[in-house]
Amino acid sequence: MRVHLVDGTYELFRHYYALPKAQDASGAEVAAALGVVGSLIGLLEGGASHLGVATDHVIESFRNRLYPGYKDGSGIEPDLWSQFPLVERLLTAAGFQVWAMVEHEADDALGAAAAMAAADPAVEQVLICTPDKDLAQCVVGSRVVQFDRRRRLLIDHDAVVEKFGVEPDSMPDYLALVGDSADGYPGIPGWGAKSAATLLARYGYLEAIPADPAAWDVAVRGSERLAAALRDGWEDALLFRKLATIDRTAPVAPSVDGLRWRGPGPEAADFLEAAGGRSLVPRLDRLARERGGRHQ
Repeated sequence: MRVHLVDGTYELFRHYYALPKAQDASGAEVAAALGVVGSLIGLLEGGASHLGVATDHVIESFRNRLYPGYKDGSGIEPDLWSQFPLVERLLTAAGFQVWAMVEHEADDALGAAAAMAAADPAVEQVLICTPDKDLAQCVVGSRVVQFDRRRRLLIDHDAVVEKFGVEPDSMPDYLALVGDSADGYPGIPGWGAKSAATLLARYGYLEAIPADPAAWDVAVRGSERLAAALRDGWEDALLFRKLATIDRTAPVAPSVDGLRWRGPGPEAADFLEAAGGRSLVPRLDRLARERGGRHQ
């Protein structure tokens, strides 16, 4: 069995900017939400059987309390923001397992679900469907991988090392040094992708990097300057690593069986038709007939 874990927030953004606008009978924007539902139905039609979808029901998380500059909901278009509860409602009605995060982020739910699924010996492969580099830390060999659905690109352990120059386990340390503009933290001044990858490829974690650059057994340009910057910004580096670390205790399904798609719920047709997604209903019905299941 293969398990698909989908970043619903990323999918909603992706469809919002890719699809033409469309409104329901009340004039509310619905195109992105319907696009996400149609896309996940497409996963089922392609043979997927066990799926979980994580969304950022509330953009702010516990990380905003740790660092005021962390990303929040500012700048999100109102007609995109309004579709978050809609896509959660439609996906749930369509029979998908949805984790709407409030205290945690969608990334945390994906990481927690990946760990849960990987612990099940019946699972052949876990595909974390997002291009977000934060999730690279959850990659394990070719069994737990990232899958960029838009580019049809599978990212396994070797691909993470090739792209970033570090092991998946070192990704939080890497991001702590180089920063992440999308999440709103700057990293340590002077540290870039090359210097961070060179040191972490050798030492693995922040604490293992010798404080004295004379002890570094790898050549890094500007080592004295980089070492000084890390010493001065040590507390920031530890904080940024915490921000970058996926919290795998986020609440998700307790077992893989909870991710098996069993058919749409009885309200799915009404919800989809009200949102202008009538064409999605026969696709769900056909899948339910083929798989012999429908929620009651």
